[in-house]
Amino acid sequence: MTDLRSDFVGIKSPNPFWLASAPPTDKEYNVRRAFQAGWGGVVWKTLGSEGPPVVNVNGPRYGVIHGPDRRVLGLNNIELITDRPLEVNLREIKSVKRDYPDRALIISLMVPCDEDSWRDILKRIEDTGADGVELNFGCPHGMSERGMGSAVGQVPEYIEMVTRWVKQYSRMPCIVKLTPNITDVRKPAEAAKRGGADAVSLINTINSITSVDLDLFAPQPTIDGKGAHGGYCGPAVKPIALNMVAEIARHPETRGLPISGIGGITTWRDAAEFMALGAGNVQVCTAAMTYGFKIVQEMISGLRDYLDTHDMALSDLIGRAVPNVTDWNQLNLNYVTKAVIDQDACIKCGRCYAACEDTSHQAIAMRPGRVFEVIEEECVACNLCVDVCPVEDCITMRELAPDETDLRTGIPRGGYANWTTHPNNPMSKAAE
Repeated sequence: MTDLRSDFVGIKSPNPFWLASAPPTDKEYNVRRAFQAGWGGVVWKTLGSEGPPVVNVNGPRYGVIHGPDRRVLGLNNIELITDRPLEVNLREIKSVKRDYPDRALIISLMVPCDEDSWRDILKRIEDTGADGVELNFGCPHGMSERGMGSAVGQVPEYIEMVTRWVKQYSRMPCIVKLTPNITDVRKPAEAAKRGGADAVSLINTINSITSVDLDLFAPQPTIDGKGAHGGYCGPAVKPIALNMVAEIARHPETRGLPISGIGGITTWRDAAEFMALGAGNVQVCTAAMTYGFKIVQEMISGLRDYLDTHDMALSDLIGRAVPNVTDWNQLNLNYVTKAVIDQDACIKCGRCYAACEDTSHQAIAMRPGRVFEVIEEECVACNLCVDVCPVEDCITMRELAPDETDLRTGIPRGGYANWTTHPNNPMSKAAE
């Protein structure tokens, strides 16, 4: 049975599944229940400076995007950092860590962008026994208007500066949580590395308005007739998160920088995908808020079964897909596939035909008796038909063999050739 114990920048946990800093990690009661359910670690909901407490809204805090079956695809959150007193949080953190010494307990922090504020908060948390700190440079609402959160995360110079302060005044490993609300996530990751960060975590939530109430004419969630932008999370953000994790993992300036992957992780497979793209562990929020803490048990058993089946260690999975992530201009333009329909599996719904006929390349014919066939002479291998077919593996893509003629172009399949060498590229050597 595969050993799932994790050592992330020196922070040990029985498995690589952590709860992200969010409502599920706001208090001792929640965190104890999470550890009892099997979570390997938690990032405590973001603490701020001691003083007048943060005031959260007392109306709805979440907007939602549902799928047709009412499954939660995304949440829009307008909640701020913890509104509980700092001293209470610190006391509870110390108590939980004392009772669960084998679990990872990280403290998320957000204070004003000045050295004294960071030095003070770090002194306050030193004796809690926590395993590390996560700098919340990603929150896109509420706190960002006060010059914190993503207001810092969008300025690489600030990231580097604050990270240096944290490394100067703290003994604990430092994880920098990055905002996705930026053009190029590699720049803040580079800044975090220059500042001495031990790792980065990403993505934080995406700036969003999920919906508009068409009776009140206000964004949802609506507070006394008004709405505000919030932070979007959940399964819908996973593709964005995967891309940003991969960008950091393969970028020459950040390659090798440990990554904690966040964003829409709901199943063990989601977690494995993040790890294959370079994440050393993963953090989960929306899935726990939707299904409860025990969802981690499926993640643990699923990941373990996958690794056992493939005779892989956890370390073998991390980063395994990174060498296969490339830029478009390096893709093989001589690689050709064609759609194939399994007539025995086909339920004759016609989705493939409608999609291809109306919006693609008119490469599927409807024969008498609603028999759908691929017209290879027209098929460009876009695989839209595969994506819209409701029957798994009913439509597949067949790879043309070397030298097999593509009926659409009349050209035999050749060897590897990308855009940099393609004769249609005016900058390629072949065009000279």
